[in-house]
Amino acid sequence: MPVLPQLVPMLGRIQEARTRLPDASVPVAERRAMIHRGMDQRAATVARPAPPVSVTDHKVPVEGGAITVRAYRPPDVSGLLPCHVYAHGGGWWLGELEHRDTLCARLAAEAGCVVVSVAYRLAPEHRFPVPVRDCRAAVRWVADQAGTLGVDTSRVSIGGDSSGANLAAATALMIRDEGGPPLRAQVLEIPALDLTAGRSDSAEPEEGAVLTRAELDTTIEQYCDLQLRHHPYASPLLADDLSGLPPALIMTAEYDILREDGERYGRRLERAGVPAEVICWPGHVHGSHEMTAALESARQWQSRVAVFLRDALRA
Repeated sequence: MPVLPQLVPMLGRIQEARTRLPDASVPVAERRAMIHRGMDQRAATVARPAPPVSVTDHKVPVEGGAITVRAYRPPDVSGLLPCHVYAHGGGWWLGELEHRDTLCARLAAEAGCVVVSVAYRLAPEHRFPVPVRDCRAAVRWVADQAGTLGVDTSRVSIGGDSSGANLAAATALMIRDEGGPPLRAQVLEIPALDLTAGRSDSAEPEEGAVLTRAELDTTIEQYCDLQLRHHPYASPLLADDLSGLPPALIMTAEYDILREDGERYGRRLERAGVPAEVICWPGHVHGSHEMTAALESARQWQSRVAVFLRDALRA
């Protein structure tokens, strides 16, 4: 089907906004701050208002410092709850906890779990494998602080979107390789799983693409050295062995150059004996799953994630 008609005006605005983006001569921190202002506006308008949840920030020690995680807990729920650890997207160099507040709060309420959102350190200041290790540290911290969080350590999952899905898949591999803590499930939304450019551009719209090949290549260059891009923690799709990983829900968008990554990863997981459900959402583009204020199918997308987690994390 064609791109959803509600998205066409947005695609035009994105195309026009590209002409105003600061170039590489502007320092990274300044460019990031400029783009984050636009992301702040987007986060405040594209999603339905969040339901009431309790929100607490915590510091997690990591090698070389500390990161912040934000825990969202459904209100008026006693006892131990399952936990979903979430990594935001943003090309490994953009994104703040606030940009996913609404999404994480709604997921906590609808899935009936604690959601822990990770403010991993960003590239290019912190290149691969630092963000993966930060996400691994967050999962370990959840296990260590389960009593404080009110979390059942036998019911923990991981997920993310776009570059965050890359980190989630890599973290699942790293945790498997290191022997725990165990994960029940992984949710990979519009995932980037092969940093070696081993995909076609067949799914990219001719005009108004949300994520172009050039933009993807630039973010990969900022995140990961060329000689490391075949490493399974950088490109989970290229891992020799995917057995022993948690069951996966993989969500892709029809008009997204990352669609093939998700589809190929799902097939490889199944061949390795790992249950994997891959759903391609017709008419969607990269990131349109966030637009729950305007798109019924985006609301269905988010509900599907919540149902999957409810089932996967059931006691």
